[in-house]
Amino acid sequence: RTADHSELNVILRADAHGSLEAIRDAVVKIGREDAKVQIIQGTVGAITANDVMLAEASQAVIYGFNVRPDSAARKAAKDQGIDIRTFTIIYELLDDLESLLVGQLAPDEVESFLGVADVRATFRAPRYGTIAGSFVTEGEINRNARARLVRDGVVIYDGRIASLRRFKDDVATVATGFECGIGLENFRDIKEGDTIESYQVREVART
Repeated sequence: RTADHSELNVILRADAHGSLEAIRDAVVKIGREDAKVQIIQGTVGAITANDVMLAEASQAVIYGFNVRPDSAARKAAKDQGIDIRTFTIIYELLDDLESLLVGQLAPDEVESFLGVADVRATFRAPRYGTIAGSFVTEGEINRNARARLVRDGVVIYDGRIASLRRFKDDVATVATGFECGIGLENFRDIKEGDTIESYQVREVART
């Protein structure tokens, strides 16, 4: 979207009412005479396929703060070509919104989703603390990529994988349909029912 678009429609999802309100208040100040941001829906919780349908109908961009799309939303967004942009720092989200609004072509860190695993059980390991006994449901989990732990759609941890094992073996990747043990760097608060996402970030010039 470039500067000739006078309005940028946004669907906003956040982890809590406090952050939702803070972003809403800040967004009001972003607009300028020739361009403004219109939040057409702001809610708390994971990004869903319904958000993607609304984004398509209203030609909106979906912004998430400390939340992630579920697998149905990811698939729908890919099928419909809907932009989902997620952040963990409010001012970075606002900067991105402003850049998008005025069509500035700043370099952009593009995130590539690699895969997701469901945590089925947890157990203790001497070196790594809590290990998540997990089942890969989509894509692959990559030992050298970044990882985030998501609980009820909200990002609880964002960092790196400390260990990835199949049975007793250290492995580089685990594909869809396989079980594995995942240890997260400096993080132990893993619970059954959490999901672990594997992703990578690269910088590209905006077009």
